[in-house]
Amino acid sequence: MPPTFPDRFLWGCATSAYQIEGSPLADGAGPSIWHRFAHTPGRVSGGDTGDIACDHYRRMREDVALMRDLGLTAYRFSIAWGRVLPDGRGRVNPAGLGFYERLVDELLRAGITPMATLYHWDLPAALDDRGGWLNPDIAPWFADYAGVVYRALDDRVPLWTTINEPWVVADGGYMHGVLAPGHRSAFEAAIAAHHLLRAHAAGVQAYRALGRHEVGLVVNIEPKHLAADASDADRRARDLADAYMNRQYLDPALLGRYPQEMPAIFGAAWPGWRDDEVEALRVPVDFLGLNYYTRSVVRHDAAAWPVPATAVRQPQAIHTETGWELYPQGLADTLVWLHQRYGGLPLYVTENGAAFYDPPHPIEGRVEDPLRVHYLRTHLAAVQDALARGADVRGYCAWSLLDNLEWAHGTSRRFGLVHVDFATQQRTPKASARFYADVIASGGGALAGTASR
Repeated sequence: MPPTFPDRFLWGCATSAYQIEGSPLADGAGPSIWHRFAHTPGRVSGGDTGDIACDHYRRMREDVALMRDLGLTAYRFSIAWGRVLPDGRGRVNPAGLGFYERLVDELLRAGITPMATLYHWDLPAALDDRGGWLNPDIAPWFADYAGVVYRALDDRVPLWTTINEPWVVADGGYMHGVLAPGHRSAFEAAIAAHHLLRAHAAGVQAYRALGRHEVGLVVNIEPKHLAADASDADRRARDLADAYMNRQYLDPALLGRYPQEMPAIFGAAWPGWRDDEVEALRVPVDFLGLNYYTRSVVRHDAAAWPVPATAVRQPQAIHTETGWELYPQGLADTLVWLHQRYGGLPLYVTENGAAFYDPPHPIEGRVEDPLRVHYLRTHLAAVQDALARGADVRGYCAWSLLDNLEWAHGTSRRFGLVHVDFATQQRTPKASARFYADVIASGGGALAGTASR
């Protein structure tokens, strides 16, 4: 019989503010870098923006009712910095903060544990005008913002995370320019990465002064694997890719050191931080959040930048609409690796999901998504495997509750367990939502049976 999930295991879904809320400038909110980016022609597929998205800002109670009906026991959401502090610092916007107070209260009435993320990529534009993640003052700015939110919500929110996926912020936003704010510079990326970690540390320290519960960091990990016939050059490329994407953030935040490969990756762009500057990035956290989607099988590629490695598509695997291989074993192995490398920290799977083709409109009131059901089944089984191997996994959040604005992909990629008709905003739970509800209701027992009711 497969191992069971812990009695107090949290079963959740995750979203982020800019991707679902809509009304980005409502009630005194300040614009974010994503508002600017999406309104720049050519940046987002189809010209989509977050002006409406899933209209969650106005339909929040309806969406919480959906969560309740699915049986969720946790909901991971992010707070839009610019709703709370329209200028990024200083003046507090009571209406913006009030939205999150109402959301939290609604979740608690539904018996759902709130998990709040302070930063999911939507930096206030006013701070970007002052250098954004390149300005060393960003860490105290972030701590001040965090303090405002902690004081308002910590009496009701037991689980907090500071920064979501710092690698994506630095790589997509500053190294390759495909995400907001759209810069392309290795020099900037190295600085932004460091300042993201400084902000995380400052946010945790602010929580220790003000908070009463638990705070952690969320990272995205993509295991880097080798082909069976790998060369020495492939192995070196794999190690560089792993350092750049996976260990660049975990090692400083949890061990107080950067991976030894960083100077080789960045070359002249590596700032050469002093030991005391790096050690200051290490602050004790209560848990670590893992966002896992896929692995990469890599080979050496001298033309690739900044790491001389390229992913090799696996011909006999299932791939998602984003081109990612379905590889659930990587989730189990990553959870165990995190447990072993970083001292047995409690772990949450804070994002895990897949974009597969779904019709733009339900068919006879239903949306069948068998590949997503398979994805959920196999990845939840991988969490069971990690638990059996000793990892302290305390919860799982599927990405995502709703089809949403999938960043630069716009609305062309659907990750939701709940289908959204973007023309009418009608919500329709997919077969994957019904399956997940069965898993939750059975405490994981439905993983051993056939898909859903």
